Amino acid sequence: MLDINFIRENTDIVKDAARKKGVEVDIDRLLAVDVERKTIRQQMDEKKAEQNRMSAVIQRAQGDERTSLIERMRHVKDGFTELEGTFNTLTEEWTKLILSVPNIPSPDTPVGPDESGNVVAREWGEKPTFSFVPKPHWEIGKALDIIDTEKAAEISGARFSYIKGDLVLVQFALIQFAFSILTSRERLAEIARAANLDIDPKPFTPVIPPVMMRADVMGRMARLHPIDERYYFEKDELVFVGSAEHTLGPLHMNEIIEESQLPIRYAGYSTAFRREAGTYGKDTRGILRQHQFDKLELESFSLPENGYREQDFFVAIQEHLMQSLGLPYRVMAICTGDMGKPDQRQYDIETWMPGQDTYRETQTSDYMGGYQARRLNTRVRGTEGELSHVHMNDATAFAIGRTLIAIIENYQQEDGTIRVPKALVPYVGKEVLGRPA
Repeated sequence: MLDINFIRENTDIVKDAARKKGVEVDIDRLLAVDVERKTIRQQMDEKKAEQNRMSAVIQRAQGDERTSLIERMRHVKDGFTELEGTFNTLTEEWTKLILSVPNIPSPDTPVGPDESGNVVAREWGEKPTFSFVPKPHWEIGKALDIIDTEKAAEISGARFSYIKGDLVLVQFALIQFAFSILTSRERLAEIARAANLDIDPKPFTPVIPPVMMRADVMGRMARLHPIDERYYFEKDELVFVGSAEHTLGPLHMNEIIEESQLPIRYAGYSTAFRREAGTYGKDTRGILRQHQFDKLELESFSLPENGYREQDFFVAIQEHLMQSLGLPYRVMAICTGDMGKPDQRQYDIETWMPGQDTYRETQTSDYMGGYQARRLNTRVRGTEGELSHVHMNDATAFAIGRTLIAIIENYQQEDGTIRVPKALVPYVGKEVLGRPA
């Protein structure tokens, strides 16, 4: 969330940000409730001070005077209780309103109403040419018996799949390949130099996080809503994660981190879940839009002054991974109307899918500034002992299913086989996947 002092001092900027992001929130009401809370809080403090003074007098009083003072004390206590009830009601409204205020987009974020306002920042790679009509991944996957959505639909329902055979080897090859880079200071330093970034190439700590989390903690991450996208178990107040960053972000919730420890970087691999509400009939073939999918996510905690560079570093890592696989892509600067509520700046990578003759999102990178850290109460102690909120970044290293799609479609051969990207051959153990059944 935003600091209430920032909202008070920059009301027009906050209102403009909400408008550009398409978020409805009554900033004027928030500020009015804020004033009311402060007034009531002051009155409560005065009542409490009066109670303390009267308690001291009552201890010395005798007879009728003591009885009279006790009666007065009762009225003071009743008044305090009434004020406290009002304060709690106002606080509930204040909390709801301030948590609804979106983050302020960065100055370089394009302004637009929806995805039509996104801007191509750069492109990389040559789109492959074929001597045949390229097929979509679902046809190739079925022919090679490495993707089975039909049997999955019988057993689990629509938007589930079995990944089988050689494609499973490719999935785990992607994970091994990514971790070989993310855990290497030398490889990360090379990526930083190539991107002209002056940044500490501190390695990522590998994590396998929980795939369920408390609903209130996901709320503090500002990722619980829209709730229709979540698998929510009301009886247990638990939610399936939609990404590993949902449980990586709270790793330092309610903690104070020493400045010397930053940056802290995590790479978390997990299964994720999404209900895909509102997408009936959209992308129903293949494994593009699934209820269950696997991702390798990046999360970091940094000093505020390093937040933008940290995101640039994340994007450089993403690009290095895709370039190593030889997959053509474009980097998109996401506009105000298409970015998430907690995001300050967002980039997506869209990879070319020749079997579908279009680009598809395969990675995203979100810089939140101190927005999530303030909700999570994650702070850093500076060298002079001062406290401030850390700044947080998250990004996708590999959305496994979508990366598999990109490999299948870009590396398909006329005989129905799939070439393995050179970077993955040592992990897969072969250069070609399968033969048509």
